Amino acid sequence: MSRWLVGIGAALAATLTLSGGVAAQDYPNRTVKIIVPFPAGGTADAMPRIVADFLTRKWGQAVVVENRAGAGGNVGGEAAYKSDPDGYTLFSAPPPPLVYNHFLNPKLPFDPTQFIPLAVMGKVPNALLTNSPRLKDVKTVAEFVAYAKANPGKLNSGTQGIGTTAHLTSELFAHMAGVKFQHVHYRGSAPAVQDLVAGTMDVAFDNIGAAGALIRAGTIRALGVATEKPVPSLPNVPTIRETVPGFVVVTWFAIVAPPKTPQAIVVKLNADIDAALRDPDVRKKLENLSAEVVGGSLEATAAFFKAETKTWSDVIKTANVKLEQ
Repeated sequence: MSRWLVGIGAALAATLTLSGGVAAQDYPNRTVKIIVPFPAGGTADAMPRIVADFLTRKWGQAVVVENRAGAGGNVGGEAAYKSDPDGYTLFSAPPPPLVYNHFLNPKLPFDPTQFIPLAVMGKVPNALLTNSPRLKDVKTVAEFVAYAKANPGKLNSGTQGIGTTAHLTSELFAHMAGVKFQHVHYRGSAPAVQDLVAGTMDVAFDNIGAAGALIRAGTIRALGVATEKPVPSLPNVPTIRETVPGFVVVTWFAIVAPPKTPQAIVVKLNADIDAALRDPDVRKKLENLSAEVVGGSLEATAAFFKAETKTWSDVIKTANVKLEQ
């Protein structure tokens, strides 16, 4: 009986392997959907659309983006996680629903660690942004810290939602600089930037892909960038770490597949997305979003995810971020 069971198991494994290979050879033969867990208008939405356009041309099949916002990326994350693992539903997001929301919410209805990392499309620097009338005389990060300390809890900091990168970046800055903000949580980057432009929101820690054009136009001001070195596209904006030592936070945007997606399809997706990221036209469009293009192998992408999970776990613990804030 045991030999029979072993034989059946081996045959089943071979069948599954063969079917996965056959599926990969035929993949894709219909529309592929990429779920983005934030509204249209921000970098999280723009970046996968650029890659989707390339894949549409390469595959001869439509690759569409579906925006499913809510709960700091968790609504879209759950939908993608529970979709059929056949390569026809993918998930594109910044860090929150991929590497740290489960540290904020132990009852999260999906396990981000089970997503299959396909590629990191790009990294975009974060910046301390303002257009607030009460900060009109504040010109530097040092002056901003001094103002915030003199007015504890009076400044509003807009975020893309509880637990988003903007929220954690703001919390970490407050912790490291010794200041306190009132956080206002929006449903995505675009509405937060709209209020920042209007001057009704004092500050925001957002990526410069979403706000770069507004900064260069003088519509909003960047007091500092959260990078190791100054950003070439904003040469006159100093780094925040010059005033708050060690403050470096970069937002990245990745594409993953649901758990149990066949390995053959995973390998094809990684190769084709990486091809997109090496395409000169795609690279130019991503760089116009102030992104450092990444890409790379499945192994390198998995290692990156592991390192980022550790980094953001430490940030959450250090800043003592709670879901109910």
